[in-house]
Amino acid sequence: MTSMTMIQALNSALDVMMSRDPKVLTFGEDVGFFGGVFRVTEGLQKKHGLKRCFDTPINECGIAGAAIGMAVYGLRPVIEIQFADYVYPAYDQIVSEAARIRYRSANDYTVPMTVRMPYGGGIYGGQTHSQSPEALFTHVAGIKTVIPSTPYDAKGLLISAIEDDDPVIFLEPKRVYNGPFDGRRDRPVQPWSKHPASEVPDGYYTLPLGKAALVREGADLTVLAYGTMVHVAVAAAEDSGIDAEILDLRTLLPVDIDAIVASVSKTGRCVIVHEATRTSGYGAELSALVQEHCFYKLEAPIERVTGFDTPYPHALEWEYFPTPPRVIKAMRRVMEA
Repeated sequence: MTSMTMIQALNSALDVMMSRDPKVLTFGEDVGFFGGVFRVTEGLQKKHGLKRCFDTPINECGIAGAAIGMAVYGLRPVIEIQFADYVYPAYDQIVSEAARIRYRSANDYTVPMTVRMPYGGGIYGGQTHSQSPEALFTHVAGIKTVIPSTPYDAKGLLISAIEDDDPVIFLEPKRVYNGPFDGRRDRPVQPWSKHPASEVPDGYYTLPLGKAALVREGADLTVLAYGTMVHVAVAAAEDSGIDAEILDLRTLLPVDIDAIVASVSKTGRCVIVHEATRTSGYGAELSALVQEHCFYKLEAPIERVTGFDTPYPHALEWEYFPTPPRVIKAMRRVMEA
């Protein structure tokens, strides 16, 4: 076991899989010699060679299209979209081709590709470097969507994604790359080395896709969160004194509906937290699922704490970013209903 940041854990996952399986390769803008803008692929080109870790032109459509062709012919490409905001030129390839080939070919062909993307705000990236597009992918049949919140989860989930025979969207919350950020921006970010989930096995291990993690047990209400918002939810529970149960979904599609139902049925109340815009955000799907499966257990209306329906503002980032005080207000509304 080694204490790792999320960046180091992701790098370790790629290294482990490239060492175990010659069919695994990674490419994207600046991922080779430079090691990626966040250094997730640092050292991989030197160790595994130019044919297995290489740079591409600035052409997300081409990156995704090339990966689809490689995957159909038996390779397991892991591509990096430098920021999730830049995935839109590749969206048609992912949705119309990668997600459909198993269905179109009557299971003769699959597309075992992984699309890695740093996403979310909290680093003053402004409107073109802070978006959270997860709901755009959970809407599409044929692909899985995964979002880790800790180094331990990041490595295990990425290895599982690479081994999966279908395309996986792997969104990495860049605000927690180097340390768990709890939304208390007036305090220094703690290093991952002080967090128990930074202890990561050096070698191969997997975590199953589609399984949520119980981060905090509680009796008063359930908080459904993922990515950076898991840490924000924990901070809100600590600051409020409310005995909140917190589920880290980890995989949005397929989602662990059994864990959600078990928790909400126990507490009778539910708060959903995500950073993406509110309208048609993934929280709307979660709210519908909770209502459909737990209606007779609910003691109060479901609350959502989200980003706002605007582009991500640079100057007003912390008004947009869901922080512990905003989550606490929602918790109290649910408790008082």
